[in-house]
Amino acid sequence: MTTTDDSSGARAAHPRFAEALDRLGLGELAARARRFPDATRTAAEAAAALGCELSQICKSLIFAADGVPVLVLMDGASRVDLERVREELGAGKVTRAKADVVRETTGYAIGGVPPFGHRERTRVLADRSLLAHEVVWAAAGTPYAVFPMEPEQLVATAGATLVDVRERTE
Repeated sequence: MTTTDDSSGARAAHPRFAEALDRLGLGELAARARRFPDATRTAAEAAAALGCELSQICKSLIFAADGVPVLVLMDGASRVDLERVREELGAGKVTRAKADVVRETTGYAIGGVPPFGHRERTRVLADRSLLAHEVVWAAAGTPYAVFPMEPEQLVATAGATLVDVRERTE
């Protein structure tokens, strides 16, 4: 699959996300964003569109820890272990946030949530599995656009705490 000719670069990223990148001094990332004619809202769709490994996709997932939104950044090949998130946060209960909470908190719809540049500041956890690659791809504010970033820079820009919260495969 190829990117569309008229939707590369800054025009590929959601305008609000492109503005957030500019404010962070990362405007060049908006120029590297890629928009696809078909949705990249799931990690599998994004990896197929890019021709990369599933684990090179950075999922931005919103959960509710005792009712408070928290962002978890996870590689596309792994699933979040809610019990491990609960333990990491010292929370009583962790659940996946409803779609309206995701949009309210981040300003973006599920499938297009970027790892930073959200409407509200939340606590951010990033799974160490993201560090396995030189570059990862994350949503650029829409279900059709992604951008590349070095995982260490992504974690730092998101203000994330590095943790181990993926499901163990035994």
